[in-house]
Amino acid sequence: MILSLVRRWFTPATTIGEFAVDGEPTCFVLEDRFRLPWESKVYGATCIPCGTYGVAITHSPRFGVDMPLLLKVPGYQGIRIHPGNGPGDTEGCLLPGLERQPDRVLQSREAYIHVLQAIQSAKTPVSITITALFT
Repeated sequence: MILSLVRRWFTPATTIGEFAVDGEPTCFVLEDRFRLPWESKVYGATCIPCGTYGVAITHSPRFGVDMPLLLKVPGYQGIRIHPGNGPGDTEGCLLPGLERQPDRVLQSREAYIHVLQAIQSAKTPVSITITALFT
């Protein structure tokens, strides 16, 4: 299974992109601010680098449940897909939502359940490719 995230909307506080499962648009994803390669990473306020990462369902000590974890993200640890609405709900993680507003996603729990079920039902290894679209 291939997940994709195309980052499309950028503000000084957040990045929002379109998320798809095997090419099928599914939801939006809110992340921390996108920084250009020459800008310094700010802990808890910088989205992860574009690239392709494995995804595994593992136990989250922070949340106390099994959740999707992005594997081998350079310079980051514990990057998960989990519910949340705004920049205060993420420290690099991906927050799905069915609706988007400036610096927010809405209906996050519903979107998260859909994404989680898709990953759990995958019959092949799961990966996510993250790109940025600048217009």
